[in-house]
Amino acid sequence: MSRDLSRLISPKTIAIFGGSWAENVVKQLKKSGYTGQIWPVHPHRQKLLDLPCFVSVAELPAAPDASFIGVNKQLTVAVVQQLCERDAGGAVCFASGFLESEADVAGGAELQQQLLQAAGDMPILGPNCYGLLNYLDNIPIWPDEHGGLKVERGVAIIAQSSNIAISLTMQQRGLPLAFLATVGNQAQTDAATVAETLLSDPRISVVGFYLEGFGDIRSLERIAALAHTLKKPLLALKSGKTEASRSAALSHTASLTGSSRAGESLLERLGIVEVDNLDVFIETLKILHYEGPLASKHISSVSCSGGEAGLMADASADLDLDFQSFSKQQQQTLATCLGPQVNIANPLDYHTYIWADIAAMTSCFTAVCSGTSALNIFVYDRPRDDYCDPSAWDCVLTSLRATKQATSAPIAILSSITDNMSEALASELVEIGCVPLAGMRTGLKAVEAAIRAGQHQRRRTMPEKLIIAPQGVADEHSNIQATTEHRTKLSLAAYGVKIPEWTTARDSGHLQQIISTVQYPCVLKAQGLAHKSDHGAVIVNIKNKQTLLAAATDMLKRLPSDQQGFLIEAMVTDVIAELLIGVTRDPTGLLVLTLGFGGTLTELIDDSVSILLPCNASDIGHALTQLKLYPLLTGYRGASKADLTAIVDAIVAIGHYAQDNAPRLVELEVNPLLARAKDAVAADALLRLTADP
Repeated sequence: MSRDLSRLISPKTIAIFGGSWAENVVKQLKKSGYTGQIWPVHPHRQKLLDLPCFVSVAELPAAPDASFIGVNKQLTVAVVQQLCERDAGGAVCFASGFLESEADVAGGAELQQQLLQAAGDMPILGPNCYGLLNYLDNIPIWPDEHGGLKVERGVAIIAQSSNIAISLTMQQRGLPLAFLATVGNQAQTDAATVAETLLSDPRISVVGFYLEGFGDIRSLERIAALAHTLKKPLLALKSGKTEASRSAALSHTASLTGSSRAGESLLERLGIVEVDNLDVFIETLKILHYEGPLASKHISSVSCSGGEAGLMADASADLDLDFQSFSKQQQQTLATCLGPQVNIANPLDYHTYIWADIAAMTSCFTAVCSGTSALNIFVYDRPRDDYCDPSAWDCVLTSLRATKQATSAPIAILSSITDNMSEALASELVEIGCVPLAGMRTGLKAVEAAIRAGQHQRRRTMPEKLIIAPQGVADEHSNIQATTEHRTKLSLAAYGVKIPEWTTARDSGHLQQIISTVQYPCVLKAQGLAHKSDHGAVIVNIKNKQTLLAAATDMLKRLPSDQQGFLIEAMVTDVIAELLIGVTRDPTGLLVLTLGFGGTLTELIDDSVSILLPCNASDIGHALTQLKLYPLLTGYRGASKADLTAIVDAIVAIGHYAQDNAPRLVELEVNPLLARAKDAVAADALLRLTADP
């Protein structure tokens, strides 16, 4: 449900409940120059600072547009209900001790449910959150210090962690922060709902999220579609990457994915660019605000040092960036102004032969910026100004100003060391029209992220709605049914997945009865075991009856007495590559399709990519290209090519089976899917479903 947050985020009247924390909110409102009415509420105090206190919600002169509730958790519920009954515009619920504390103290979950009932349709942020900072309209509903100032236009940040939010306001790198909200437990109003309101504000250029959980995924889908329509980028930093895979998992797939892979896949699918730390988060927001999503991965690098040029190349070696060669015209111009002693290359080291020659430096910079690079990056480390004289470095900025006026090209100024990008310098660079970036590696990762934002923005349409199965996976093994390999493969075959020729035997005696029907070479497998290779329950390339019977007899001696007979299959030969195809149900209910290097070394090799269901043949084909083993499929060093169409068709069929069984699916794995020149064959499979209700 989408709620109207307009009164809460841009209030003309604010009610403040509580003691010391409430007093801090009043201080921040006064400090900001807030021009609306502030109504402190306290049953025992006559004044809060210099403002008269009201005894209760009932005594307020009108329903407040926004409220800060800084009382204990039990009183919070009561105050929220009273505000709802007066048709208030919304509230910040500061107190902790709700659902987030349930693991330590019982009752938190129930109290949060009471809070939701009390709120009704009135929007609330939290609980367990600090509130919001509206720097566009000078409205800090915030019980602590913060580092932002009023801006006319800028970025919005929505965070689940209040402390992370405070730290983000303290940045000194030239990020114009226009709005910040904390959402805490996201009990009612999640990050996506706040973003939906902010995206429609023309003063907001980009929205960034710090997330610990996703809240309502449908809400996230909705704001991703809105952002795509409005051509406003979304950026995310999500914690929880090291969360262990579910303990109930038996397949390789579950070990590969865990919960973090589902989150990554979700953000990628929705066009929300993910970064991996706060520094890159800040620098990416700056690029997206000042230049917007980048048009391509072509970039230029300019410095006056061979060391800097070399480090720029090295720092981007594992990033999807392209230091494209300068055009012939650019090379000629650069050669003319730099002379024969300078090697014309990208990254460019222009040495210091033209240092302080404004005309020559401008000519050099203009030549670089006259190309087709999505971003022209100039490495610039200005001396500290407390006991150095940085004036000799002003020639760079003078030349860049002229270059910007002449070309209007996208320009970023990057300090190789983070400390060398001061807030004063960042402001000066913004005035010139350049993006200030702090730190070489950090800045380049931010550039890559802005490129991905451009790729997402150029998508013509958003993907279809995600499949969301019932959340959570049964913890008790008794609630999960494991299906035999044979039955699993028959189920998949009904959807079009090719499987080997087969027969089954209950025991060695039955095997003797049907042995004349077996084709050789064959594979003997014990049924009813996961990871059969680890138990010696798979014997391949059996070439005659005698060897088959001997293998079965030996296998019976080594395996548990409850093993479920034998599966005998035709040996699949001429294999080009082994693939793993798996589907797991994430605790969020998302179905995660994983493609990767198959066989017994799956986890050791760790070559996999995950996407979410539903997906189509094009999505799967693109995912395959991301694998390190992909060259094997396309004929590595002149070897035979695999049938890519057959591989994709098999994966599509596996996905369709998973979708049709989504309410019960825990995990499904085909490992290996044997890729051949003429087909793709499912050689082994594992399936676990929850028991029927």
